[in-house]
Amino acid sequence: PGDTVVVQVRVREGNRERLQGFEGVVISKKNRGVNSNFIVRKSTHGIGVERTFQTYSPLVEE
Repeated sequence: PGDTVVVQVRVREGNRERLQGFEGVVISKKNRGVNSNFIVRKSTHGIGVERTFQTYSPLVEE
């Protein structure tokens, strides 16, 4: 927690697939084996956005 990270997420739009970056500060990390996850928070135009990522998800690249 506290590190600034850029998470590359695989996004599918129709039949196209691309990588989308989500940059923010890690505010939580839960170690639960295969169900491990972490929460990243960023501020966009003064509005806070939090997103939860599964650590071992095939959609998360980095």
